[in-house]
Amino acid sequence: MMLPIVAYGDPVLKKECKEIDENYPKLDELIVNMWETMYNASGVGLAAPQIGLAIRLFIIDTSAFADDDSLSKEEQKELSDFKKVFINAVIEEEFGKDFTFNEGCLSIPDVREDVTRKDTITISYLDENFKKKKETFDGLRARVIQHEYDHIEGILFTDKLSSLKKRLLKKRLTNISKGNIKIDYRMKFPAMKKGR
Repeated sequence: MMLPIVAYGDPVLKKECKEIDENYPKLDELIVNMWETMYNASGVGLAAPQIGLAIRLFIIDTSAFADDDSLSKEEQKELSDFKKVFINAVIEEEFGKDFTFNEGCLSIPDVREDVTRKDTITISYLDENFKKKKETFDGLRARVIQHEYDHIEGILFTDKLSSLKKRLLKKRLTNISKGNIKIDYRMKFPAMKKGR
């Protein structure tokens, strides 16, 4: 089932999310619905707060980047089959070179800005079967994880922009929160009584 994606301005997007355990109600169904919602919106990641749930859960599928000719064959291969569920994730370390990439977000449609992050991370998490994992990722895989991880920490990519950039985007962000935007997936707008 496709779920409405929560738009910029909703308080749930600014909450630090709570951990869950294997008894979380209908978790398997929730994860299936999140995949369907993400693919319908042409996303590469989706975090639970983006569908209104303040829990430490996000999903990632980077296969959409696999056709990018500017990447090496090795990177394309890595991205083509990188599909994961992250539960109760904790980024333990961010290191390496600074890496700037033009980011967007399903909760902030039609806004893309350059964000600089470290290019390598080590992350601990539980997979969908609640198996403990600790892995190191780099490049675009690390980037997408960092973006989705920020969501469960109550951080949006726009929070990482300069105050000048934020001022320049203010009107567009206000329009998004009011639903004054054309999108081709379901959204729930904080400044409107009903989603569409």
